[in-house]
Amino acid sequence: MRTISQLMSLTGKTAVITGGAGHIGAAIAEALAEAGATIALVDRERLELERRAEHLRRAASVDVATFEVELADEASVRALPRHVAERCGSFDVLVNCAAFVGTSKLDGWAVPFEQQRSAAWRAAFEVNVTAVFELVQAALPLLEQSGKGSVINVSSLYGVVGPDWRLYEGTAMGNPAAYGASKGALIQLTHWLATTLAPRVRVNAMSPGGVWRNQPAEFVERYTQRTPLARMATEEDFKGVALFLASDLSSYVTGQNLIVDGGWCAW
Repeated sequence: MRTISQLMSLTGKTAVITGGAGHIGAAIAEALAEAGATIALVDRERLELERRAEHLRRAASVDVATFEVELADEASVRALPRHVAERCGSFDVLVNCAAFVGTSKLDGWAVPFEQQRSAAWRAAFEVNVTAVFELVQAALPLLEQSGKGSVINVSSLYGVVGPDWRLYEGTAMGNPAAYGASKGALIQLTHWLATTLAPRVRVNAMSPGGVWRNQPAEFVERYTQRTPLARMATEEDFKGVALFLASDLSSYVTGQNLIVDGGWCAW
């Protein structure tokens, strides 16, 4: 029987993280690098990609490659697995962490339902669902070749439950239908892929709760009061879950959505 250290080791494997220059993506990359994986960071922000990569190289002493990709561009998405395999030698773990989250300045996004726009809806689904479909499909031969391929789709609390609008009162923040609907679709895609790609590839999701990002004080206070663990999440809260799903610690786990929300959904 293997030890826990052996089960969690990712030495000799390549982990690909989309959204790797973002807060959660970078934390997940750090966790997998600490377990010995070669890291392929994927994002659209070249400067931030290189900054994150250099930090990982220094902190974890692993090989880190970067790939600048626009996930709304199907050709670029489908070419990515080949580029990763050529540069890194394999494609063993895929973390779909990139997300279209919009901003309060985006037309038809953080506005009342009656004012939300189809263009924003389509943009969210293009990145949050369609790009995942395309990337997994293109990477499938390499994931199967790995023998223990693992896909982790980063969904959201709001892919599971609807928003509590009391949190947002008096703020410029929003929670558009497209975000929750696309994240819910990602969970269902996870179930579909898990039963379809088994037994050679495992597919799971993780759904973070709200992450502290200097939100308005009234929002943070309301969110904290609503959460059993009485705080918002930090990026560190997702490192262990990602490593569990990426490694042989979860070798008999597929088709699951692990909700990391401080107990929000337990009410």
